[in-house]
Amino acid sequence: MRIIKYSDALREALREEMTKDENVILIGEEVGQGYRGCFGVSTGLYEEFGPDRIIDTPISENSIMGLGIGAALMGMKPIVEIMFSDFVAVCFDGVLNQVSKIKFMSGDQFNLNFVLRLPGGVGNGTGPHHSQCLESIFMSIPGLDIAVPSNAYDAKGLLKTSINHGNPVVFFEHKKLYKTEGNIPEKEYAIPFGRGIVVRKGKDLTIVAISYMVKIAEEVADEMKESLGVEIEIIDPRTLVPLDIEIIGDSVKKTSRLLVLEEGNERSGVAAEISYRVNEKFSDYLDYPIKRIGSKNSPIPMTPKLEKAIIPNKDSVISEIRKYFEI
Repeated sequence: MRIIKYSDALREALREEMTKDENVILIGEEVGQGYRGCFGVSTGLYEEFGPDRIIDTPISENSIMGLGIGAALMGMKPIVEIMFSDFVAVCFDGVLNQVSKIKFMSGDQFNLNFVLRLPGGVGNGTGPHHSQCLESIFMSIPGLDIAVPSNAYDAKGLLKTSINHGNPVVFFEHKKLYKTEGNIPEKEYAIPFGRGIVVRKGKDLTIVAISYMVKIAEEVADEMKESLGVEIEIIDPRTLVPLDIEIIGDSVKKTSRLLVLEEGNERSGVAAEISYRVNEKFSDYLDYPIKRIGSKNSPIPMTPKLEKAIIPNKDSVISEIRKYFEI
């Protein structure tokens, strides 16, 4: 095992798949020269694979998306990087009406390998146009699979799976995770979609946490165990579509309490969908109604103090848990 950064793990996945298959290409603004990809993820790949496979584009999200979809239709395996997830709104038709529906509308003639990488989430005062978590919007679109890796190990394994998935994948990368470190095996590996993981075992409360909120959940679990003796079980679903509902249900059967924690807006969020599906199948095991925690329904402020007031953090989550579950 090696300890490497989340961003380096993504680069390893890109390099391994590009080495094995010349059809794998990376497309986006300054993915080759300049910034070397958003947050430096593709550093060194331009020199290794050249401009025909590491393709720098103009600042034109519609063009980037169209190039990626066209390449996928021709049998290539494009990884499309939009510099900030917020900017996907500019090329949203390509996601909503094109790449997600091609398999259906072609009568299954096209099984596209297409990855849309979207860096998102708050990043120390980056403001309303560079801070959003948009996973719930994409969950509502049939034809897309969604990955939300929370650590370096999952980032590499899920990206390798996404590149060869045969179905369009929206791959969310939280900006605060890029510099975090994790253990990565020397050997190649991939992580299948639809298999969550128990990050921490507990008996008193289940927290299903999405992306960077896994880190917040771990901080919450540490403090509540130390101060109150409360043992929290943390579930990381890894992918939202498909969703491993069974691993959540197994935990709820043990703890009888469920909190779903996300950074996206609480209204109509990822937590709402997960809560509904758990309630539909496992309500008999719940002693309390399911609690959702997400960002307040407001644009993300640029001022750090106001940003903190909007986004879930360790203290706010602990406060909500103690009030809601009477712990």
